[in-house]
Parts: sequence; C-alpha cells; structure tokens
Amino acid sequence: MMTILLWLGAALALVALGAWLVLLLARGGFWRTDVRLPAIDAAASPSEWPALAVVVPARNESEVLPRTLPALLAQDYPGELHVYLVDDESDDATTETARAIAGDVRAADRLTVIRNQPRPPGWMGKTWAMHAGVRAASNGNPDLVLLTDADIRHPPDSARTLVAAAIHHDLDLVSQMAMLRVASLWDHLLIPAFVMFFGMIYPFRWSNDPGNGAAAAAGGCMLVRAGALARAGGIESIAGAVIDDCALARRIKDHGRPRGGRTWLGLSRQVRSVRRYGGLSEIWSMVTRSAYAQLDFTAWRLAGTVAGLLLVFVWPPVATILGVIAVAGAKPIAPSALLLASGLAAWAFMAASLVPMLRWYRSPAILALSLPITAALYTAMTLDSARLHWSGLGGRWRGRRLGGG
Repeated sequence: MMTILLWLGAALALVALGAWLVLLLARGGFWRTDVRLPAIDAAASPSEWPALAVVVPARNESEVLPRTLPALLAQDYPGELHVYLVDDESDDATTETARAIAGDVRAADRLTVIRNQPRPPGWMGKTWAMHAGVRAASNGNPDLVLLTDADIRHPPDSARTLVAAAIHHDLDLVSQMAMLRVASLWDHLLIPAFVMFFGMIYPFRWSNDPGNGAAAAAGGCMLVRAGALARAGGIESIAGAVIDDCALARRIKDHGRPRGGRTWLGLSRQVRSVRRYGGLSEIWSMVTRSAYAQLDFTAWRLAGTVAGLLLVFVWPPVATILGVIAVAGAKPIAPSALLLASGLAAWAFMAASLVPMLRWYRSPAILALSLPITAALYTAMTLDSARLHWSGLGGRWRGRRLGGG
C-alpha cells in the first residue's frame, strides 16, 4: 500500500512539473517584467496634440486625492487636457477636497467635479462613475479619454507619454499596470505574486498581439481613443462587469475598429498606486471582490481552479518533504526518489517564475520559496469570494456591497 501511495504522489508531482514546464515555455512569458511602454523619440511626437479628457472615479477618496490629483492637474501636456472627477456617492469630503486642491494649485479651470447619481440596476459602482465621467467629457468632444483611479499618482509627463504611444503605434487602448504600494511583510508576500498571477491569466504579450484572442488592461491607467470606445459600445457595454478593465479591453479588441482594435498593456514604475493595504485583510477584500467573477460565477470552474492551484502550487513542496522522509526512512527507492526529485524540480521552477516580479518590486528573492503559501492564501480568498457570492453578499469594496446597496 505504501508503495502505491508513493507512486501516486510521484505521478502527481510529475504532473505538476509538466504543468510548470508548459507555463514557463508556452504561456506568453508571463513571468517576465520587460513589457514596458517604449520611449518615443521627440521627433516622432505628434505635430498636433489631440484633446484629452481624464476621467477619475472617486469614492471616499479624500485622504488620497492630495497625493494624486495635483499631478493630474499639472500634467505637462501640450494639447487640451481636462480632468473630470466623478464623486461616486462618497460618504466623506471627496468633492470638497478635489475642489480645494484645484484651487490650491491654480488649476480650477482644468477640473470638473461631478456628483454622480445613484446607480441604476445592472451597473457596477465604478462603471457607472466611469460612464458619468465619459458622458460629461463628451461635451468637449475629446479625441482620447484617460480612465484612471483616484489612488494613482502619475508622473508629470504621463499624459504626453501615453498619447504619443497611442498615436505612434496606432493603438486604440494603452494601459499601464501601476506600481502597487509594497511596504509590509504581507505586501511583499502577496502583491508581487498577485501581479504575476494576473500576467499568468492574461499574458501581456498575448494581449498586445492583434492576432491573439487574449485581451487585458489595468484599470488604474487606461488611455482609450474616443472613437474606439464609441464603436465598442461605450462604458454601457461593460455596465455590469466586476473586472471592468479586462472587459473594456475585450470590447475594444473585438469592436474598436472594423477588423479589431489594437490594445497594449505593460508594467510601469512611474505610474504608481498610493493605496495602503494595511495588512492581510485589505488584500483579502481586494481579491475576494473579483476572484469568483473571474471564474464567471461557475461552480465547476471554481472546483477546477482550486484543484489546479493545490496540485500545481501546493503539492510540489509537500511532495518534496514527503520524498525526503521516504528516502530517509528507506522506503522503496524508485518511487521515493521520483517523488523527491519531481517535487523539488517543480518547486524550483515555481520559485524561479516569481523571482523577476520580486525583483521588480524590490522584494527579497527568498520569498519565491514561499509561493506555495501565497498560492494557498489566494486559493482561500477565491473560495471566500465564492462564499460571499453564494450568501448574497456579493463582496464589499470601498464601503459598498458590489451586488447592490
């Protein structure tokens, strides 16, 4: 019986090892961190800069706006630029704070604050706020719209760089994955892995390839051509999307132009989130609001995902430990050695996949060995996301239940 169990464990470890080889070699280089917005030579900059509207959904953001809004209002952009901040039914002084900041930096003429109406059925809070901002901006007939979150701090040349890239590379959507704030041990343990997992689900290179069906964007920073957005059905087309950024990228890639839109997504060090997660509970809430939605609220996909995560991420270190015990205990050598070797190899490939993102975030590389623990935590978050959905709570974010109320 022991020999059979050892062979079974070794077989599962070999499956995990094979899965990691496929992921590393044939999953769009998800583990790489070199997909970044290319620099545009000054000579290639547009001779006439298009009108740009910046739309900022903001719910209860009075604390972060002083660290982010001044940079948006002071963008070094040669063309017309106007910021539309949508107060998404805030319970704090978001509107008053935004207006005071605009006055302090002498940019009141660059800011319009919109107090949004209660959202109708079928809309998510953020998509309803985005819709209100885009609708208000349309009165100025902008050529491009920058959708950005209230917690995102842009460098002075962010608008210029994004617009130049869109024009030079003929892109309908340009998105940058903002550098998330990493300060605590929980941040170092979970945030780099979170970004890597995103890239694993939505490989950047696949999304950036017009001939590939993958489509993804990062909601903190999305520049979209107004014409492409209209052809894709506007924000209305993603009204009920929990993962609104990737849903928008899907719409743009499918309908942004007659033969399909062109989208681009990459990493950025300059575009940064100032959001403080404050520990495990905040990250847990961030993940649970959308994890089950990523699985289309489908129980069989949940079961398959959980089984896959446990097999590919958790079993390799368990197999390694059991293999060491079996070898040391003079158990049958063939299955014991195979269990140890395949488990250790899978764990090594797994750890290696995270090292580039840990370096990107300047986190200790040794944390790569703890990826099985991180994956187990994300598995628990995914299960909790499903529990919230099944219980009718729908998850909560920014003080509001996603499912309504």
